Amino acid sequence: MHNTFRADRLRSVIRHDLPASLVVFLVALPLSLGIAIASNAPVLAGLIAAGVGGIVVGAIGGSPLQVSGPAAGLTVVVAGLVSDFGWEITCFITVVAGFLQVMLGLSRVARAALAISPVVVHAMLAGIGITIALQQAHVLLGGKSKSTAWHNLTGLPGQIIGAHRPGVVLGALVIVILIAWRRVPPKLRRVPGALVAIVVVTVISVAFPFHVRRIDLDGSPLDALQLPGVPHGNWGAIGLGVITVALIASVESLLSAVSVDRMHTGPRTDFNLELIGQGTANLVSGMIGGLPVTGVIVRSSTNVNAGARSRASAFMHGVWVLLFTIPFAGLIDQIPTAALAGLLIVIGVQLLKPAHIETAMKQGDLTVYVVTAACVVFLNLLHGVLIGLALAITLTGWRVIRARVEAAGTDDTWRVAIHGAAATFLTLPRLTRVLASIPPGTSVTVTISVNYLDHAAHQAISDWQRQHCANGGTVRIEGGAQTGQFARRVWLDPAQPEAAA
Repeated sequence: MHNTFRADRLRSVIRHDLPASLVVFLVALPLSLGIAIASNAPVLAGLIAAGVGGIVVGAIGGSPLQVSGPAAGLTVVVAGLVSDFGWEITCFITVVAGFLQVMLGLSRVARAALAISPVVVHAMLAGIGITIALQQAHVLLGGKSKSTAWHNLTGLPGQIIGAHRPGVVLGALVIVILIAWRRVPPKLRRVPGALVAIVVVTVISVAFPFHVRRIDLDGSPLDALQLPGVPHGNWGAIGLGVITVALIASVESLLSAVSVDRMHTGPRTDFNLELIGQGTANLVSGMIGGLPVTGVIVRSSTNVNAGARSRASAFMHGVWVLLFTIPFAGLIDQIPTAALAGLLIVIGVQLLKPAHIETAMKQGDLTVYVVTAACVVFLNLLHGVLIGLALAITLTGWRVIRARVEAAGTDDTWRVAIHGAAATFLTLPRLTRVLASIPPGTSVTVTISVNYLDHAAHQAISDWQRQHCANGGTVRIEGGAQTGQFARRVWLDPAQPEAAA
């Protein structure tokens, strides 16, 4: 029986996971190169992270179908760390961040990361996408990205005027192919559009006399393997970098795992184990000169859609990445930087999802979305997220403690509705103003649908009720299923308003 199970498992891997792993590998290859360039890291660091993420997280992670590797969500952070500390210290930060992730996973607090407001996460990704697009627009036009988003934005008109036309043509062709590939027949879409775009544009750039800047590997794949450096000071800034990388990598990985779980009916994610796997991958990746690793929704959704059934697919995709890097690294030298810039611009724009903006508008969170995204773009990622979280918490608290009070009626009959989570003393200005606007001598029905009515709001309603009844009017107070204890006291005996006080 045991042999039969192993044979069935092997057949499933060969039939489903092996083809899926090849598809994910073809998606991961150009993305990993582009993310490394956008991060100002060595080009092969992206492939190292892709291989390590696939093998390590695929072997010990807690999400059966999630695929890990370098992610666009950390490009802004990593680019800042490389600029401030250099590549070797950035690898050290990745190692310590991985250790912190492992500790968080062992302490079984992984689900706490899911408490972050989704609108803040969506806005964070949108801000990252805008930043990537602004940076890579300069590269596509033949220049270099500036140090800040503001300088990238203000310098764009001048860069357009002095654009390098061959690079613009190649980068624009990549964008056109990626957009057009969504409309090709489903059978053709099994080949990843990113791979098609990069291969086609690279072949054109080699076959025709295009004089453009190309990727510089700066050594062999074995030269890219290096130990992290040890800092000699500035520990506060390094500690902040560690916390930033660990938290963003953890949140992005866990939210990606949640999304992947919604795409299939197989085993669910063990979030603590997934965090341990992600941390271990970052430990290994940082130790050998790779980028930080996270769970990536683009590769993960490709994995599910390609028919993967187990973690073997993610594991094998990592093996294919490493096997490709060693013998075929020379081919990477032929890829124009403008082509990868076009790919990254599309990736950046895709992070800005209209559905997320629409959801934020419907839920009244558009302010949080816009402020968070703007702060991520023009300040930095950590400050943007912290400001967004503070604003989201403030707005949530305001909604909880602020009830809505509405009144409508004709000459003789009026209806007042008080609804929300709670009616407290903070509601009194609006509450007393609405009640005072009701004409005397009318018949009024007051509907209270709150979970909690504090003494101040209760007293204001009781005082108005007595005064209105004394002036010849009638008051009928109703409560819904959510009405709290204090509210019940108000309509206990509407005929005797004195008794309610």
